[in-house]
Amino acid sequence: MTKVYPNAASPLPPAEPAAVTENFSGGKGDDRNPTVLTVWKKSLLFNCDGFTVYDARGNLVYRVDNYISGNRAGEVVLMDASGNSLLTIRRRKKLRLLGDSWSVYDGETAVNPRFSVEKNVNLVGGGSSKTVLAHVAEKNNASVYGIEGSYSQRRCAVYDGKRRQVAEIKQKEAPFKGVAFGTDIFNLVVQPGFDAAVAMAVVILVDQMYGSSSPRRRRRLSL
Repeated sequence: MTKVYPNAASPLPPAEPAAVTENFSGGKGDDRNPTVLTVWKKSLLFNCDGFTVYDARGNLVYRVDNYISGNRAGEVVLMDASGNSLLTIRRRKKLRLLGDSWSVYDGETAVNPRFSVEKNVNLVGGGSSKTVLAHVAEKNNASVYGIEGSYSQRRCAVYDGKRRQVAEIKQKEAPFKGVAFGTDIFNLVVQPGFDAAVAMAVVILVDQMYGSSSPRRRRRLSL
């Protein structure tokens, strides 16, 4: 079986906490080269859904262990490898016609959200690379980002206001021919200067909107 996490010998290997910055720039990562992360939609805890994220060396970087309970409570916490809270995602209550939206806070705070994300209610394009899935706005609307593509095909990108790609969700290529990873294992590529923790929060949110964990998707699968 192809290894997804080659250096994760124990559930909680030691790692430096990922940086939390005041904006989307200056996050932990290489200043010259893209940061390539492997995202596994699987929790480290038994009988619990979540996400486990490894860097290119196989070291644990991020984790989410409260995905199901978080869905019910409208809250999901992104942690570093040691279990420290980096970002907390909370669903905002809005009228049904206005679409779904979330606020993202530093740590486990509940005031002054760092940024907000709103699902695109005018979804068109049938999942093409140009389909706008959601919009991301920093606090005070200092910067606005767009998420485009098809999450079901693990082919999405995050663009800044100047149409520069700052992060990308893409299928993970297996090292051997004839071996393929499913949609629960994929790559997150973060460009230099963009906060990798924010990029991972975007992955969680897009999964809530369009993945198998979204309420609308669950209702469709139960039919």
